[in-house]
Amino acid sequence: MSPSEPDRGRRGPSRHPRSWVTRAHDAFDAAGANTEMAHKLRHKGLRRRAQLHGLELRHSDYGYALIDAARMRVDGRSDMTLDEVAAHLDVAFGSS
Repeated sequence: MSPSEPDRGRRGPSRHPRSWVTRAHDAFDAAGANTEMAHKLRHKGLRRRAQLHGLELRHSDYGYALIDAARMRVDGRSDMTLDEVAAHLDVAFGSS
């Protein structure tokens, strides 16, 4: 290899263009990331609270549902919001 040729290492040139690697930093939205993380943490917290009482928190295209041990929907609903799930857990089992 001559000194004027670039060193490509053992595997040759990278298959990923450099713009692909750095593009994610240009589109980062801190406010959106904070909102997503808050939603994720709330969802996981409610899921843990439901599991403490033998329920499962499930999500579908329509919303959230609480599933009991008999695999039936609590209140027959599968279109609850996280606020409604939290309210149901508060009323049924008290605030944790």
